Amino acid sequence: MTVGELRVAIVGAGIGGLTLAIALRQHGIHAEIYEKASELREVGAAVAFAANGERLLDRLGVTVELAGASMSPPDLVYRHWRDGRLLAEHSIDGGLHTLHRVDFQRALVKVWDDEVELGATLVDLDSGEHDVRLKFADGRTASAEVVIGADGVHSTVRNWLTGGPGDAMYSGTSGFRGLVPVERLPSLPRPDAVQFWLGPGGHLLHYPIADGSVINFLAVVDAPAVWHAKNWVVGTDPGEQVAAFAGWHPAVTEMIAATDLPQRWGLFAHPPLNSWSRGRVALLGDAAHAMLPHQGQGANQTVEDAVALANLLATEEIPNAFRYYERLRRTRTRQVQRSSWDTSAILHLPDGPEADERDRKLAKFPENFRWIHDYDVERALT
Repeated sequence: MTVGELRVAIVGAGIGGLTLAIALRQHGIHAEIYEKASELREVGAAVAFAANGERLLDRLGVTVELAGASMSPPDLVYRHWRDGRLLAEHSIDGGLHTLHRVDFQRALVKVWDDEVELGATLVDLDSGEHDVRLKFADGRTASAEVVIGADGVHSTVRNWLTGGPGDAMYSGTSGFRGLVPVERLPSLPRPDAVQFWLGPGGHLLHYPIADGSVINFLAVVDAPAVWHAKNWVVGTDPGEQVAAFAGWHPAVTEMIAATDLPQRWGLFAHPPLNSWSRGRVALLGDAAHAMLPHQGQGANQTVEDAVALANLLATEEIPNAFRYYERLRRTRTRQVQRSSWDTSAILHLPDGPEADERDRKLAKFPENFRWIHDYDVERALT
């Protein structure tokens, strides 16, 4: 079978699925994309692409489509939770781009410019020696030589591969999200920057999108200790979000109070898998390695996965492609997962000697995390 004859089915039309399809096409491989939603729409407020993801998107021709929708904040700033004093500041120098997830998906759809099978809820896979049969809730079926599960944190493909659901780990933290117009934030210093406010038992991250007129934020707290709800998102009572940050700087409480999204997100991660594939089926992105957001790498690691897998499917037989893909990506994503998990506790230290030591280390942030942002997955393949 030649590369052009390989039939690939991608489950999920989010960031990972669309990026993989675009990357495969650059190698002359056509993919069919199956999406359970009835229309293409990303879930979530905004996304940030660091240098390791940005360079890959540029090679795929996606950044051209993002030119009018993305921003490049000039600096990364850390502040004290109560008085707002500067703890550390670093120039980003074009190394980060921020935008609304909807705008990013629109750009991917425009670059893909091909069909996506909508309303296709996968219910089962039947993997044979030469192909895989996909079965959907509405009775549709399809087949392909390769199936890639890019269907997110609640992945049906992952459940099929591992034999069942239920392996997500609750971090003991939860978050509040929102989009707030800048004019509603009179106390906010440096609205053009990516900023972290660090305090006891919590932190706030925010950055601008939409030409700087809107601030996207994630406010994280060490609560509840146990997540009892079946869903990862639950409703909140009036005032609950602001109460969690009582005593914090006015810029923090103004921002959190300004959201009209009464929801709390439990922050979960998947434990690393020993294998990302089974037969002719493999996982990609959050389906393989859902991680906490504290390194801002969820989407970036997904793009790395997609580019690596597309390269390998174009140059190797399927078993070897999956084997090399897992070998390359497991170690990398486990390191980023672990760093994201550890960072949560570091950001939430109470004032005192440990926090002072953390603040001194923040001065070396670019050096300490160069291993994430300088990485080039295509170079790693050679």
